Amino acid sequence: MTRLYGAGVAHAAVMVVSFVLAGAAVWGLGVEGLWNPDRWWQSVAVWFVGAAVLHDLVLYPLYSLADRASLPTRSRTVRRVPIRQHIRVPVLAAALTLLIFFPGILNTDDAAIIAATGMDRDPYLERWLWLTAAMIAASVAVFLLRVLLAGVRPRPAGAEDEHHPRGPSSRI
Repeated sequence: MTRLYGAGVAHAAVMVVSFVLAGAAVWGLGVEGLWNPDRWWQSVAVWFVGAAVLHDLVLYPLYSLADRASLPTRSRTVRRVPIRQHIRVPVLAAALTLLIFFPGILNTDDAAIIAATGMDRDPYLERWLWLTAAMIAASVAVFLLRVLLAGVRPRPAGAEDEHHPRGPSSRI
C-alpha cells in the first residue's frame, strides 16, 4: 500500500473520509448554496478554487522560496535552537487571521459585519494588530526561554567546545 499510494493505510482512510464529508457538504448545500450572486467573493466555490489553485500553485511555491531565502545557513540556530519556527508561526498566524477577518480589518462591508456580529468594524484593525504583536511577543519569549535552557543544559559526553584549548582551533 505504501509503495503504491505513497502513505500508510491510516492516511488513505482519513483522506477517503475527508472526501466523503466534503461530498456530503456539497450534496447537502447544493450547487446553489456554494455561490453567492450578490457578493461573489463570499462564495464557497470561490474560496475553494482560491485555496486549491491560488494557494497550491502560486502562493505555496512563493512562500517556500521566501522561507528558504529568509535566513542564511550560518544564522539558522542560536545555541542549537532553530530560529525559523519562531518566525514562521507568528507570520502564518497573522496571515491567517488577516485572511479570515479581512473585511473588518480593511473596512469593507460594514452592514455584513454588523449583521453577523452585532458590532461595527472599528476595532478590527486595532485588535488584529494587538493580536499580531502578542503572537510575536509570545514567539520571542518562547525562543528566549529555549535559548536560556539550551545554555544551562549539560553538554553531551564527547562534545567539544569551540573555545576549549583542545577544541577545533588547536588541531593540526
